[in-house]
Amino acid sequence: MEVNKDVNRNNLLKGYNMLLYFTGSMITYEPTEECVVDFWKNGLVKSMPVSSTNPRFMTALSQFRDSCLDKTFCASLMREDFKSLFAVGESALAPLIGSYYSDGSSDTNNSHDKVREFYDSYDWTSRLRGKIPDDHLGVELLFLSQLVEEYIMLDDKACCSEMQNEIIRFIDQHILSWIPQWNHLIQKHADTLCYKSIGTLIYALAEDIRNLMVSKRDSDRSVEVLKN
Repeated sequence: MEVNKDVNRNNLLKGYNMLLYFTGSMITYEPTEECVVDFWKNGLVKSMPVSSTNPRFMTALSQFRDSCLDKTFCASLMREDFKSLFAVGESALAPLIGSYYSDGSSDTNNSHDKVREFYDSYDWTSRLRGKIPDDHLGVELLFLSQLVEEYIMLDDKACCSEMQNEIIRFIDQHILSWIPQWNHLIQKHADTLCYKSIGTLIYALAEDIRNLMVSKRDSDRSVEVLKN
């Protein structure tokens, strides 16, 4: 029974990872016609790879289904939105850099250095290093997807437990620490419902992946207590 639960959990995580790659690419690169065709015109929005009871996830799904109604101009409108939301420099309406949302405290003032330390501890270097900051949301989502992939591949219980804690720690320290503020700006300034939905979905993905890790960790602890 536990094996089946693990298989189902891993399949769910694979679905979440697909969405991490999609949303990460949509905030890192200007949207192309191909992206719009694949995700909106071909109906992938209607067949999400995962389902969730998270209200934020359901809101994102509703936003997606109501977005990109004019397929002819959708890609063009999204490109304009991308430029205004994520422009390089002070003109960005919803900056993608975690350090932008620092409150000036010692814990948040060096978010760029701290997240790089996290990457380096896994001997991981983004192919975008030197082009965009390490605390860019697109880079952080890519790294999170790498952690999730590693977790799925593990079959040692102790290693799985350690990776659960690492995923939780990364999400808490480097994603959920500033994503709520970022998503607020997305909902306020995005002209397209497409980007509003992407912002909401990224927030929901971080919450759901974290909840899965916490649930598994707590379940494992309960089993150990019963054994003892």
